[in-house]
Amino acid sequence: MRLNTLKPAPGAKRPRLRVGRGASAGQGKTCGRGTKGQRARKGGYHKVGFRSGLARTRAEVRLGELAKVEGGVVDLEALKKAGVVPATTERAKVMLSGEIKKPVTLKGVAATKGARAAIEAAGGKIEA
Repeated sequence: MRLNTLKPAPGAKRPRLRVGRGASAGQGKTCGRGTKGQRARKGGYHKVGFRSGLARTRAEVRLGELAKVEGGVVDLEALKKAGVVPATTERAKVMLSGEIKKPVTLKGVAATKGARAAIEAAGGKIEA
């Protein structure tokens, strides 16, 4: 292999689409912008959808994922260490999804009513 023979894979580089150059060019008339309205105009302002800032610091944990955590105590640090929740997580909540077989102790992690019942049924407990 030589550096001067390297080239992109077939189909990786597509030719630039020349919009507004007639019907035969493929994107004539409205040029893929639909009809009328703010978004059809040149420089039309279109706000991007709402993104919650809080959503980045919150996480949901399934019951089945608690098995990935080492040891019997499950807290936020243990969840981060096991890779169950992202490192930016500040609060986590256990949901009733999947099943749990081993007894675990939840510390500082919220749980839904159903998840709480499932954890207690497996012999675990929830501490505030």
